[in-house]
Amino acid sequence: MKTGFVHRLSWAPILAAASLLLAAVGFGLAADGYSHARHPLALLGARGMDAAGLFNVLAWILPGLLLAAQAAALRECLSGRAGFGARIGAWLLLLSALAFAGQGVWPLDPHDLEGPDSRRHALGWMLWWIAHLGAGALLVPTLMRQARWRRAGVGLLLSVLLLLAGVLAARAGLWPALAGRLAIVAWLGGYLACGIPMRRGA
Repeated sequence: MKTGFVHRLSWAPILAAASLLLAAVGFGLAADGYSHARHPLALLGARGMDAAGLFNVLAWILPGLLLAAQAAALRECLSGRAGFGARIGAWLLLLSALAFAGQGVWPLDPHDLEGPDSRRHALGWMLWWIAHLGAGALLVPTLMRQARWRRAGVGLLLSVLLLLAGVLAARAGLWPALAGRLAIVAWLGGYLACGIPMRRGA
């Protein structure tokens, strides 16, 4: 993969975070009675909400595709320097990003939480965080052994731990809306950490 293309993809986490933040803030302000402290982010893109399709593109699909492209570039950067497990970890980062995008493809149906669309959305959410944990478990040991990638390894480790804390808190009903947002921020941070050495290498 050409170095210039890798360099451009290393900025994907910043673009993804900006798209998600603008969508969350803008659509949250436009939705009557919506509160980021009480309501899940998925509610803004749920069936029946105004401009739900646009929100799902900006908040889920575009960030997910951007980070999937970065993960594919990361695998190429690690090729030849890392073991098989680390390359599988990069594929899991890609899978996590695609699962994140899938939450926008299959939005939540608040009137039928047991229906097929809501189930697909929940599956995307579950696959998103499980794949990220698996990616961290496989990638972090390899990254920590290489001087150029060591800080990325530390960042990815923190990302995994904070995401897990957010997911567990949300599932336990401890400030679920805020915990879910913490998990997303932590997830984005993992890709951001990996992007820094990608830019230096390119």
